[in-house]
Amino acid sequence: MNNPLIKLENIHKQFETGEVVTKVLHGISFSIQSGEFISIMGPSGSGKSTLMNIMGFLDRTTSGDYFFKGQNINEFDDETLAKLRNKEIGFVFQSFNLLPRTSVLDNVILPLNYTKHLKNEDKITMASRAIDDVDLEHRINNLSNQLSGGEKQRVAIARALVNQPSIIFADEPTGNLDSKSGEVIMKILNKLNQQGKTIILVTHEKYTAEYAERIISLRDGLVVSDIKVDERRMNGLIK
Repeated sequence: MNNPLIKLENIHKQFETGEVVTKVLHGISFSIQSGEFISIMGPSGSGKSTLMNIMGFLDRTTSGDYFFKGQNINEFDDETLAKLRNKEIGFVFQSFNLLPRTSVLDNVILPLNYTKHLKNEDKITMASRAIDDVDLEHRINNLSNQLSGGEKQRVAIARALVNQPSIIFADEPTGNLDSKSGEVIMKILNKLNQQGKTIILVTHEKYTAEYAERIISLRDGLVVSDIKVDERRMNGLIK
């Protein structure tokens, strides 16, 4: 087996507000291989969003080691982490986080504006390709406030894809959608995984979690289970 894309060793995280200390993660350890589709599942307060923020370079551990592509992230300064995040990570959030009254194309181009020496025509080409990947090319010139909720989430996925990241983190991506739109979003994430993208889904919904090939369950800041989803059930869920 290849070296893991992500390796967490005894990760602890606590937050301090004055004299109040809130301990959130209590010794998390697991590895993720490149190309896996992982669900991190747990109820509110289980620590799953905090864990995602650490893995996505949005926050740091209190103690423990995080290795990304064999490199210890604890050794990197904030500027290096920001560059790594822009290059390697794509985020999809429950609330879409699109710019209002801005076209689909310009919303997807946005992350490319942080990449120096990239010509405008190259940005358009890369963004158009990502929009095609989520089957939304017919909406490319529409404003974001003209889209349905499901279409907005597809734009958010295209924006996450545009830099060709190593990993896509999807944080409750179907939380604001009806069941039909949510199914479309999960099928798109599954298709991207089949194309080789590493997908890490954060959810509290069992049905959504079962689109992944592996479910890591958290409770009270601890991993309580780490199981492979039965392939027959996956085939029944994803046609």
